[in-house]
This record gives sequence, C-alpha cells and structure tokens, in this order.
Amino acid sequence: MTEKAHRDRSHDGKCPVAQTLELAELVQYAPGAIVSRTLAESAAGTLTLFAFDAGQGLSEHSAPYDAFVQALDGEAQLTIGGKKVTTRAGQAVLMPANVPHALKATNRFKMLLTMFKAK
Repeated sequence: MTEKAHRDRSHDGKCPVAQTLELAELVQYAPGAIVSRTLAESAAGTLTLFAFDAGQGLSEHSAPYDAFVQALDGEAQLTIGGKKVTTRAGQAVLMPANVPHALKATNRFKMLLTMFKAK
C-alpha cells in the first residue's frame, strides 16, 4: 500500500487511521443546532464528536454505560444525578451508567464523548 493510500484509509469509514487528528476541527458549529460525528463504533463502545451552538443542549436522559466527556472548545454545564458541573476546553467529566444527565452549552461547545459498553 502506498503511503498516501495508507494515510487516506479509514477504520470503518469514519475515522482516518495512523494520522494525527485535530478533534475540534472534525466537527463544525451550525447556528442554532447540535452537530455530531461518530468517529468509531464497536461492541466495546463509541467515540462521537459534538458541536453545540450556544444555548443548545441535551435534555435529561440516562444511558446503560459509563460515558466520558472531553471538552474540546467552549464551555457547557452538565447536570449529573442532580449535581451541576461546569466543564471547559481541556477538561473532562465521567458520567456514570444509569445516572440521569443533561447538557447545556453556556457558549459554543465542542466535546468528544466516549461511551464504554464493555466492562
């Protein structure tokens, strides 16, 4: 395989392999919207990028798996089991399985969500 072919190849068609990625650049903001992009998905879990315009969010819900939020840009307020947690670019928050959580972008906010399906 040529070097270019190797560089352009992607694992499952979603995420380029064997190259450095600027995560915050892989998902773009859209006015008044939430944009997501799944980078990887397997039986073990998922990696999904999100871009939230200011004021956008996810209503309270729960998931049967632990989830790890890595803030890439901006700021958001998470509510996890009734506790408010503010997260900013460069920070991370673990959301435990089966605990209700919600998110509201206090300004434009990008994150990488890692969902752990395996124990």
